[in-house]
Amino acid sequence: MTYILAIDQGTSSTKAVLFDEMGKPFAKGTEQLKTNYLKDGFVEQDPEEIVSNVLTSVEKCLVDFKEKGGKLESIKACGITNQRETFILWDGNGVPICNAIVWQCKRSIGICERLRKEGHETLIRSRTGLVIDPYFSGTKLLWLYENDQKIKQAIDEGTARFGTVDTWLLYKLTSGRSYFTDYTNASRTLFFNLNKLDWDNDLLATFGMPRLNLPTAKPSSSLFGETAFNGLLQSPLKITAMIGDSHAASFGEGCFSAGTAKATLGTGCSIMMNIGDRPKESKNGMVTTICWSTEDKIQYGFEGVIVTCGATIEWLKNELQLFSQSEETEAMATAVEDNGGVYLIPAFSGLGAPHWDMKRKASIAGLTFATHKNHIVRAALESIPYQIKDVIVAMESDTTIGLRQLMVDGGISSNNFILRFLADLLEKPVINIGITDVSALGAAYLAGLHQKVFKDLNHLSQLNSENKVTAPTGDDKTKIWYQGWKQVIRSSGNNHQPY
Repeated sequence: MTYILAIDQGTSSTKAVLFDEMGKPFAKGTEQLKTNYLKDGFVEQDPEEIVSNVLTSVEKCLVDFKEKGGKLESIKACGITNQRETFILWDGNGVPICNAIVWQCKRSIGICERLRKEGHETLIRSRTGLVIDPYFSGTKLLWLYENDQKIKQAIDEGTARFGTVDTWLLYKLTSGRSYFTDYTNASRTLFFNLNKLDWDNDLLATFGMPRLNLPTAKPSSSLFGETAFNGLLQSPLKITAMIGDSHAASFGEGCFSAGTAKATLGTGCSIMMNIGDRPKESKNGMVTTICWSTEDKIQYGFEGVIVTCGATIEWLKNELQLFSQSEETEAMATAVEDNGGVYLIPAFSGLGAPHWDMKRKASIAGLTFATHKNHIVRAALESIPYQIKDVIVAMESDTTIGLRQLMVDGGISSNNFILRFLADLLEKPVINIGITDVSALGAAYLAGLHQKVFKDLNHLSQLNSENKVTAPTGDDKTKIWYQGWKQVIRSSGNNHQPY
């Protein structure tokens, strides 16, 4: 049996998973990662700790692999998937000159407002497919440039190397021999031209950082280098895939053609639809991105980022103490016939796509003396399908491509109430392939494609085909409830009009 090692470096932990040639997970190692949540919305991580975190997870995975009878020489390649938009700056010796600035960090809200007032939105949108928002790397790097003299000097002198987490790991694992990124991670920085598939010098000049060193961008399935993981392996292993985590999940779910889409239901939610081999500009609040790429094929995508998804359930548990375990919420939601007119707008950190109203505050509407906790819990669960529906409607309007089915993954995909409600609301099948580590699977697929472990996309389509399908029941009540959601979105908070 041949195996592919996939490293999934996430915000809260790193998972290393060995998949066999049938696409099944065989061995796994996990290591938790510390995130520093500082004042004023600053969020950072230790760059060296990210590297050691990866090495520890790989070591645990290899121990598990050998205990199950695996032989190290049967591991043929490695793929890396990573938390997107988080970035690091380092010098020529590979020494970080700042902490990793995490994608959740809000330090650049003021810079975003300034860039919009200066009229840069149209240029940035047309070149990168992105909106001006703290979510993306570029504005936070600009904040560092303007507020840290050491970093400004390093960038102006051309000694600072920029990289998202994939690039940083590659650089360290190869002892500085490889300085690359892939198209998906590059497309999340605000510096990458989607049409030219290269860094945009005009944008770098606009940001005032023309001498910033940037890694060479390549297709997600490419030869990026080789590593022995600091001696964990006796001989070097080729790294033949790098891809952002949401994009990797899209590939792992089998979103290989236009009109296929996936939703990763976690703390937040990333909804990505494959829109084909050409970029399109959204008129409805989506961002355009590279969905995935091989050396002979590039697929673009629309993405809608929902800021708060599972985090709403955690808030109800930890702060309101409406239940002790999140698994209880399914039974609580089905214990009532409907939400009792209650709607929860989960704008705890603003609203993402398609609204992009980051100043919006969370709210609960429709409370009466007849309301009890089951109504509030149900309203919280319903807010997840409602937000997904908002995004899908915008995507279909932009592309004129009808959604065929929605693939789902992530921890919340185990909640059957949410899946049934979502299928009825979308009037489309909702499909769960039942593999927890779907981002790691996508990275393994891409790495294995390059090494011919997997023949082609048709071969991949035949793997992991035992799907759980939640079909729509034809219940029209969800449509009526969704109209109530849209009314509350329009009327509450900052009176922000959705697309």
